[in-house]
Order: sequence, then C-alpha cells, then structure tokens
Amino acid sequence: MSAGRLLSMLLLLQSRGLVSARELAEELEVSVRTAYRDLARLQAAGVPVYAEPGRGGGYRLLDGYRTRLTGMSEGEARALFFAGLPGPATELGIAAEVTAARLKLLAALPTALREEATRTAAVFHLDAPGWYRDPERAPHLPLFADAVLTGRAVDVRYRRWKAPHEVSRRLRPYGLVLKSGTWYLVAAGEDRIATYRVARVLDAVPSEERFDRPPDFDLGAYWTSYLDDFRTRRYTGTATVRLSPRGRRRLPDNVPPEVVWAVDTTAVAVGGDGWVEAVIPTESTDHACGELLRLGTDVEVVAPAELRRAMAATVGALARTYGPA
Repeated sequence: MSAGRLLSMLLLLQSRGLVSARELAEELEVSVRTAYRDLARLQAAGVPVYAEPGRGGGYRLLDGYRTRLTGMSEGEARALFFAGLPGPATELGIAAEVTAARLKLLAALPTALREEATRTAAVFHLDAPGWYRDPERAPHLPLFADAVLTGRAVDVRYRRWKAPHEVSRRLRPYGLVLKSGTWYLVAAGEDRIATYRVARVLDAVPSEERFDRPPDFDLGAYWTSYLDDFRTRRYTGTATVRLSPRGRRRLPDNVPPEVVWAVDTTAVAVGGDGWVEAVIPTESTDHACGELLRLGTDVEVVAPAELRRAMAATVGALARTYGPA
C-alpha cells in the first residue's frame, strides 16, 4: 500500500467533490478494485468519505472536511512551474511531482477559486513541438535539469556540426530552454557561456564539482541576445525576388519568419497582376535555392546572378529527370 497514493486520493476527493471509483483508479493508475480498497482504508483511518449510490454517483468527503496535509515538498514546489506543461514535465522526469503539486494546490484553494482553476486548465493546452516533425529525443535532459537546480558540473561528450565533430567538455549548467520542441542547455565551459542542443549530447556524467551560478546571470536576457546573434551569423547575404500573390500567401509555411518579415517590409508592386519585388536575407546560395524552390512558379529570383543560376540549374535537372524518356 502506498501512503502517497492514499494522500493523492484524499486530495482528489477534496479538490473535485464527487468522484467515481473508476475515475479515481484512472487518475492514480491502479485497478478499480485497488481504488475501492484504498477508499475503505481512508474510511478506516477516520476520513469522512461516503458513497452516493445510483447512476452518476460516486464518493465524496463530508461537507466542510479539509485535510491540512497540503504542504509541498521541495521537488513539488519546483515542479509547480510546469503544472500546465505536461509534455515538458515528462521529458524533465518530474511528471509525478507536477501531478502531486497541482493536486495540493487545488486542494488548498477555496471552492470558487478551485472551480475556476479547474475550468481554466481544461481549456488551455500547450503542444511545444513544431509542425511536420517529431520532438527530439533528449535522454540526458533529466540529468541536466538536476544539475541546473543543484549546481553540479557535468562531463559531456557532444556532437557538433564542425570538425572535430565530437568533443568532450566539462559544463556548468546555468539553465534550460525549450524552443519549438527542442531543448537547449545554457552552460559555462572553460572560458565562456555557450548553448548546447541537448539531443546532441552523446554521454553525460555528473562530476563531483559544485559551482554557483553568477547572481547577475539572466537566462531570459541571455537567450534573447543569443537569438539576435544567431540571426546575425545566420544571414550573410541578400537576394532580390519576385513573388506572385499566391507565393506571398504561402511564404509563412515555407520560409523562416525573418524572410516573411523582410518581404512585408520591402515589397513593392511590379506590374498590375499583384506580383511584388522584395529583398530577403539569405544564408547561402544552396540553402536559399532549396527554400525558394518550395514556392515553385510563384517565385522568381532576380539577383544575385549566382542564386538565379543555381535555381535554373536545379529546375533544369528536374525537367530532365521528369521529362519524356
């Protein structure tokens, strides 16, 4: 028998009012028979649980009864921030703590506020990953979450895009960021603070070293600065393109927001058929060619000549591949 499970059952009854044995069993992930047995144990311990028979019946606490066992553990208090983020909480390895903290918080609220909180939770849901791709597997994420909270350095083996492709580092984790379903670790290395994609960590082992995060370090401010720097390094050139009305409508589904913004701010009409000409940022000739080809005949590259030739060469190769034998 789990004392924690009995406490969770008591808090469920306190926060929800009338609950069937089947609902209790589903919430606590036990059999209905076990739920009945736990209800009997609560009654034997003096908790005023009584049954309402008949269709739509269930179990409830005697009106006015409230347990004082709502104090949160340290882990549950930390987990409370993720109460509305079940997916990320599971990835971080704190799903159970989130559930327990949420139950305790609901149980401590007055009835009117509890009903409002429950109603609000039922109409909002966060799905962090972007469309058209599965979230990345990040098996070392719980270890980094613990390291961030406890101030413990971690020895990692990391796969990066440039040579040497595998490197070993001792990192002092300062924070974790979830962006579009991908987790990033912000950590201090030997000489600087850097950002690491958690899914690219090949091995991670906690070290004995302890550290203190600088008191003036602001994770949100760092991430904003990192994104600004990333955009600056990412886009090294520009291209002039012409877009049909349909091509412009299709932009948000096929290119990054920075390109859409550039079109919106630089577009000028050309001709009387709705086509516009705009200047967009580009990473490289190959990358820009791949992105713009998604728009098919709804886009024309005007400049630079290198990108225009690359588009023509790719379209020519496609024509030869799919042309008559």
